[in-house]
Amino acid sequence: MQTVTAVAHRGDPYRFRENTLDSLRSALHQGADAVEIDVRLTRDGVPVLLHDETLKRLWEQERPLLSLSSAEVRGLTAGGVPTLAEALAATEGSRVMLDLPGTRDVRTARRVVDAVREAGAADRVYYCANAAAMLAVRAADPSAEIALTCTSLAPPRPVLLAAVQPRWLNYRFSLVSRDLAARVHHGGHLLSVWTPDTRRSMRRLIDLGVDSITTNRIDVLCNLRDGASPTATPRTPLTDYTRG
Repeated sequence: MQTVTAVAHRGDPYRFRENTLDSLRSALHQGADAVEIDVRLTRDGVPVLLHDETLKRLWEQERPLLSLSSAEVRGLTAGGVPTLAEALAATEGSRVMLDLPGTRDVRTARRVVDAVREAGAADRVYYCANAAAMLAVRAADPSAEIALTCTSLAPPRPVLLAAVQPRWLNYRFSLVSRDLAARVHHGGHLLSVWTPDTRRSMRRLIDLGVDSITTNRIDVLCNLRDGASPTATPRTPLTDYTRG
């Protein structure tokens, strides 16, 4: 079976709450080649791990992240929301994909890029998000490795590709076909996909020639790729945390 990069979506969210240090460590223990994490800024400009705009879904706090200082976030979540610096330290030596759902401007992107540089992690971090966020990252770091997220089958405009200079094109897995994979590779890009969680979907994508799969079930993907027997995974305690 073709080798594919196994990326853990927000860590290992069926075992531990997403975007927490325990979740990241568990994903790497399961065999992930990289972990994908979501990064947003607090009111005082500290990059922390959170997908949503508020703490409601994961931490039962209605407050928007942008209304809270990093110290307030730590207090409201009992330290459960790590800073980007803490996450990079916990994943030392491993690849990390930073998804930037709240980034729209160069100033925000620069805070994240600066935190990556300060952690000495620039050589193992790459970035993914929509065009606006990736244009901001490219402006903040001309050498950044980028996975441009595409949400339709329409080919990215050449002017956008020239400006962003992505290494990867990152598609929702249900959009991927053999023709799309061939088009992406013909254009000189690597193809990453998100987020298939069944063996059947993963096998189909590997057979289509994708280069990277981001999944909530990193154990299933690693077992499939490496030819191991599937192992049981707890499915009930944190299932709701995988939404969003």
